[in-house]
Parts: sequence; C-alpha cells; structure tokens
Amino acid sequence: MLNLRIRAVFAGLAAGLAVIAPQAFATAAPQQIELFHRLPASKAAALEALVERFNAQAKGYRVVVRSGEWKSSAAHMLILEGDDEESFVAGKPRFKPLHELMKQNGRALQTLRPPAMMTRTPVDAKGRLLALPIGLSTPVLYLNRDALRRAGMNPETTRIDTWQALQDTLGRLADTGHACPYTVAEPGRVMVENLSAWHNEPVAMQQGKQVVPRFNGMFQVKHVAMMASWTRARYLHVFDQQAEAERRFGEGECAVIAAPSASWVDFRRTGKVDVGVARLPYHDDFPGAPQNTVADGPALWVSAGKKAAEYKGVANFVSFWLEPANQVAWQRGTGYLPLNRAGLLASRSELLGDDLENVQVAVDQLGNKPPTPQSSAQPVVERQKVRRILDEELAGVWADEKAAKEALDNAVTRALKE
Repeated sequence: MLNLRIRAVFAGLAAGLAVIAPQAFATAAPQQIELFHRLPASKAAALEALVERFNAQAKGYRVVVRSGEWKSSAAHMLILEGDDEESFVAGKPRFKPLHELMKQNGRALQTLRPPAMMTRTPVDAKGRLLALPIGLSTPVLYLNRDALRRAGMNPETTRIDTWQALQDTLGRLADTGHACPYTVAEPGRVMVENLSAWHNEPVAMQQGKQVVPRFNGMFQVKHVAMMASWTRARYLHVFDQQAEAERRFGEGECAVIAAPSASWVDFRRTGKVDVGVARLPYHDDFPGAPQNTVADGPALWVSAGKKAAEYKGVANFVSFWLEPANQVAWQRGTGYLPLNRAGLLASRSELLGDDLENVQVAVDQLGNKPPTPQSSAQPVVERQKVRRILDEELAGVWADEKAAKEALDNAVTRALKE
C-alpha cells in the first residue's frame, strides 16, 4: 500500500513538472543592444562582420544593427559624425561618457591617449574619452601608378614630396594627354585644416574668452592661389562632391588625389588602378614644415538613460572591438586608423603586407613631429557648417570668379557668425 502511495505521489509530481518545465527551464532570450549607424556601404559591411563575431561568442547579449534617422532611434549605441554628431552633443547631454561606462562595468578602456591632433569632440577637458573614435582618418595623397608609368615616370622614384615637385609631375601628366592630373576630395579640409597644421600655421585665434576661426593668413592665401593657377592650367579639377572626386580617381580618370586615408580600402576594391599612397606634399619655403596633420571621423556614442544590464552589454562590445584581432580586421575592412597600441603595432607588421600601407602613411604623417598649439585640432574649424562655408567660398576660386584672399576673407567673416 505504501509503495502504491509513493508511486502515486511521484506520478503526480512528474505530471506537474511536465506542465511547468517549459516555462521554468526555458533559456532566457539574450538582451538586445541596438547599434545605430549611417556608415557608407563599404564601412557598414565591416561593422556587420564585427557584430556577427561578437554575437557568436557573447553570452546573454545580442547586438542588433540599425540605420535610418538617429533622432527617432532609441539605440544604446550610435555611430555619428558631422551634423548628426554636432546635434547629438548639443544642449542637454544625451550620452553617457564612455570612460565612465567602462569604469562602472569593470572594463579597462584599452585605447591610445587621445592625441592633440585628433578631433576634440569625443574628448572631455581632462583628456578622457566621451565616445570611441572608431573612424579616424587624415588626408593623404593617392597615386595611379599606371598613369605615371604611361607618362614615362617611375612611381617609386618620382618626387611628389613638395608642392613644387608635384606640380612638375602633374605637368608631365598633362603634357602626355592626361585630362585630369589632380583632384581633391575635400578642398577645405585638405587645403585649410590639414595643410595649415602640416605647416604649423594657425587656423584659429583667441579673441577675448573665445577661440574664433582665422584661416585667411599668408599661408592659406598662398596655397589656395597656387591651386587656382593649377585649375586654370587644367592640372587641378575640383568636383562638387567628395564621392565624385573619389569615383573619378578610382575609375582611373584622375591620376592623383588628396583624399582621406580611409579611402584606401575603396580604391583597392575597385581593382581598376594600381594605387600608391604617400604623405601630403609640403611647401619647402615654410621653415619647420612638414609638421603634422589632424585626424577626425565618426565616433561611437553611448546613449544616456539605459539600464545597468544594457550598459554591461555595451561595455562588453566595446572591449571586444578593442581586442587586437578585431582591431586588425577593422583597419583592414575600413581603412580607419588604430584605436590602441595593439592596432598600431599590427599596422607595422610585415605579415600583413601592404594591406595597411595607408595606416602606416597616415600614422607617420600624424606623428611626424609633436603637435603644437597651431598644429592641434581646432573644434571651431572642424564644424561641419564651417567646412561647408569654406568649400562654398573656394568654389568661387575654382570657377575663376574670386581671388584666393577674397574667398578666404569671406569664409572667415561667415564662419564668425556661425
């Protein structure tokens, strides 16, 4: 009788477990972490690959990539630049400082200390990272080696280190029938921001308690005037959009281009030109040149007001991104600059061949000499509105409607009102 009762109890218990087991022992769904971006297609592919690798090994978290309009997004992480980034950081803080997030979650922020020539937007007054600058680049010079060979020049020995030497090279290209010897992807960013830093010339000045734009000095006027003469001689062709200038170089139509160091990946993927990369030329009649260029690009921001468990997932993802193998993959897939020492050392590795040649050139250019106050990044000039003003005024120079000094004076006057 006792055995029958015991069997009855266990039978009832088993029946009860059969009912509750699916609910009680079901595996909890992973915590979703949303990542918003508006990166171009080539960079987005590298981001998707990074996220897939993270999700494959993450426990309890899953990053989901979104795109569209950031203002209507409730994403935990946002990759922003330009106008989007400026709007995001303006007014009441919408972000959680990255250095604070990582510390609260017991994660070391294994990045290089932000250098003075890096965009200051994702850095606070104490030099701590507010966001992760995942898309840094600086303008460099790209060459179509085949075009130089067809013009009877050896790409390995042809001098392009100074602007006068480059002019001689462009003249030979033009003389042998090349219709577009030189173009530039971002005229204002190259000719004003970076070439000024490259020659240790200021683009801003202290006015009372404010720092204001001042990029109409002798150096800037001289260089823009030289570029105007190149335009009239048909050496330089400036197009309305950065993408158009890069497309024409990638198609082989233009022989030389000044463009972001990150564009290396896109130029090589087209496979239509034998691409070489070199540092920007300098004017050898300016003592101390070359100095250093400046770097900027999109950054990964963390939204404020999220839950502690969600922030833990974000911290895990940032740590994963900064692992050496992922740093190398990110650099190779996007052309962006290293974020930490591991990535920097990888860019020097001979095992990677010329995959990261653009990174080597860019890093050498950025660190050519210790930055000075004149060659450091200047937030008042980096603003997207100021860059647009510069390009608009310079367009009058390329159209032969304005002198270099008039255009730069106008640009400074307009920028002061922004």
